Amino acid sequence: QVQLVESGGGLVQAGVSLRLSCAASGHSFSSSVMGWFRQSPGKEREFVAAISWSGDSPAYADSVKGRFTISRDNAKNTVYLQMNSLKPEDTAVYFCAAAQGYVGVLPRGRTSYDSWGQGTQVTVFS
Repeated sequence: QVQLVESGGGLVQAGVSLRLSCAASGHSFSSSVMGWFRQSPGKEREFVAAISWSGDSPAYADSVKGRFTISRDNAKNTVYLQMNSLKPEDTAVYFCAAAQGYVGVLPRGRTSYDSWGQGTQVTVFS
């Protein structure tokens, strides 16, 4: 399994940018699909973005497409989520997750991911 620690959350005004980081430990990071999910109070945890081990063709939720960018640095065992033009509806706890053994279509379901971080809070006010 991969151990994950998120950082970079905060309290920001609408329209600004934040970059989240997820530091991974464990020998399987470079072969893992990495994803970001988020959860708001009273709502289910939802898919935000995912990236393959090679970084090609990342996947995004429609609600963040064009504003958020997922990337990874396998040399640093880190995955990032660059969030631009933040909106109040982006307020949530953001979780990093790792999935093993996927080839082809990037998984969007929570149950596909077997390692999770503790989450980092992002609050956007208008």
